[in-house]
Amino acid sequence: MRWSNFLFAIFLMLSSCVSYAPIKTESEIDLNRFMGDWYVIANIPTFIEKGAHNAVESYKLNEDGTVETTFTFRQDGFEGEQKTYNPTGYVSERNNAVWGMQFVWPIEAEYRIIYLNKNYTQTIIGRKARDYVWIMARSPQITEEDYQKLIDYIDEQGYDISKVDKVPQRWGNRHH
Repeated sequence: MRWSNFLFAIFLMLSSCVSYAPIKTESEIDLNRFMGDWYVIANIPTFIEKGAHNAVESYKLNEDGTVETTFTFRQDGFEGEQKTYNPTGYVSERNNAVWGMQFVWPIEAEYRIIYLNKNYTQTIIGRKARDYVWIMARSPQITEEDYQKLIDYIDEQGYDISKVDKVPQRWGNRHH
């Protein structure tokens, strides 16, 4: 077990101990459509994500119903060291919108799909504690109009939007 994974898991567990009203999730998620690559457009970063560039979260549905996850990014610049994390997602509600994301057994971090557009091209992942949030898209760039709508949505959910950082994405002709 990597020390950074362990610390990250403890950090997420402790930060979720504060009680808040549940944050609304999407009513129904088609897991098969949700799988694949999602570029992190903006977030309130966890400590491992500070300085992340070209951040991508990839999901693959396993036969047992768990979600194989690969989170990759470049640290502190487009040429920075590549970091990779492989937590496992455990879908915990019938509508598929609430997961536990396990970096280290037995600790699961809360993962709530609080917004997903009809085309499955833009999503927001949140937490009840409203401490972390991720705006993600199927492409590394979205329009400023779409970005502002997603920020407004986060604001309506009770997040401090002043803490949201855009994640630099630069891929040229080659994508993930």
